[in-house]
Amino acid sequence: MYSISKAKSLAREQELDLVEISPKAKPPVCKIIDYKKFLYEQKKREKAQKSKASKVVVKEIRFGPNTDEHDFEFKKKHAIKFLQDGAKLKAFVFFKGRSIIYKDQGHILLLRLATELEEYGKVEQMPKLEGKRMIMYLAPKKK
Repeated sequence: MYSISKAKSLAREQELDLVEISPKAKPPVCKIIDYKKFLYEQKKREKAQKSKASKVVVKEIRFGPNTDEHDFEFKKKHAIKFLQDGAKLKAFVFFKGRSIIYKDQGHILLLRLATELEEYGKVEQMPKLEGKRMIMYLAPKKK
């Protein structure tokens, strides 16, 4: 434990910086370090932490309430690919004009998609009507 003047002179001798680490402590805690190198390493740590954080990708698949079998199978293949790539899936049925009367068909369509994609992903949110869309979310299963 040194006095402030002694610590400053030691830092000058070593041609380094005296950095206050914890100002609220009694007495304040200081360190003799190369400040620019310290900042550089801190930025490097933050960048490494950011790169490790996973980014969630959400892919969308759109159906109509009266989607036929071939279109359903075609879109299901894409959904399987998205889930295998690790992306979340947002499947929705879009109701145009008076087609809102087929709400039950849209619900059945989304539930059928969920059951057929059971081995690739799990349902995160069951089908829910929001305005003119019935939306369902699927998350990929962990490998």
